[in-house]
Amino acid sequence: MEYLFTERAHLMCPNMCFGMTAVVNAPYDENLIKAASDKLSAAHPFLNALLGYEEDTNRYFYDIGKKSQIKISLSGCEISSISAPEIIDEYQKLTAHDWNLFAEGMLKVTAWKAGRKTCFLFVFHHLLADGRGALELVREFADIYATGVTPAFAKEKLISSADEFPADSRLPFISRVLVNRANRQWLKEKQKLSYEQYHAFADEFLRGDTVKHSLSVIEESGLSAIIAQCHENDVTVNDYLLAKLFAEEKAVKIIMACDLRPRLACYNKGALGNYSTAFSIVSKNDKSVRSGATHKGSNLQDIFTSTKQVHSIHSIVQKKMKNNAELYLVLQCYAALEPGLLDAAFMASQGAFKSKAAEFIGKMFFGFAAPSGYSITNLGKTESTSMESAFFIPPASPAIKKTLGVLTVNGTMRICTSER
Repeated sequence: MEYLFTERAHLMCPNMCFGMTAVVNAPYDENLIKAASDKLSAAHPFLNALLGYEEDTNRYFYDIGKKSQIKISLSGCEISSISAPEIIDEYQKLTAHDWNLFAEGMLKVTAWKAGRKTCFLFVFHHLLADGRGALELVREFADIYATGVTPAFAKEKLISSADEFPADSRLPFISRVLVNRANRQWLKEKQKLSYEQYHAFADEFLRGDTVKHSLSVIEESGLSAIIAQCHENDVTVNDYLLAKLFAEEKAVKIIMACDLRPRLACYNKGALGNYSTAFSIVSKNDKSVRSGATHKGSNLQDIFTSTKQVHSIHSIVQKKMKNNAELYLVLQCYAALEPGLLDAAFMASQGAFKSKAAEFIGKMFFGFAAPSGYSITNLGKTESTSMESAFFIPPASPAIKKTLGVLTVNGTMRICTSER
């Protein structure tokens, strides 16, 4: 049985859904869509799971059944392209309410005709997968649908304890002191937030939490120009994206997602679940970086005006990636907090649940009191004969003001922005 551990941070927090859109190189066929869905579920146990709960231990788990829990909507309608507004409209419809995970699965799929091809929108709950896992799942579905290739069975094995993290990734002293103090206070308060209480509040919260989604496309020629400039300045495309966001938003700090699969012994190839972390990038010279462009939409040369400022970002990212204490910080925090306290952090930050301990963690650790953060998740580049194109709709955490989801497929980069 796989229990929620670090994933529990994504349980009682709204807007923990995200999307993946793909145009697959095969005609629209309702029977084939259903068959491909069943084959995918046979390879991934979590696609057959609802949420389970043990009241005596206050533990949640993936309650894996014998049938697929994927919800499929077959529109039968035609859309013009992957940039069609119907896709974002459908995503917003599916995420306008909080999913009751005791009654509905963690993946919803909508399909449209797209000429002689088929366009799919996959909407994931974060308990099912992180962005990297979602991309691989969509690639497998596309291969099944377009070529008939069935994926191998992938046994699920999540992070189950902090012992699976590197020894040098322990929480810093001050963080440990604050977490331990909050845990002690939480235990003294003798509180427990039920999923039903949270679910009712989250539904109400989402009615007023307006998130706008927009899509930009960088074709192969434009992307080649960016890559050439990056090589010339000895930086990466991620550095470019960070520099651009710093400049356009005058941001002080940006949160960057990072895939941990290559570093975790527990990960089984092809498994779902969460194996990602995040760390913050703060420029050594905020004013210099934030003045790299003077207005939104600045051209490519504006971002590379000062090689030093972009190189500074590059250096910071590389150092963070090599520092386990920085890299595992957010996961170590999730692991160290009392599970019930983690549950209550969001609602307490909104004044909807009375707990000083949870309010402190929600406001001071996670920034849930007001959305002010910026973040980027870049899923990298991939080539596919089964998929013509794809893009990633990033989750809009309550702490985030603007987040970028970046995906490059067959030479074309698409950036989807979720912004409050």
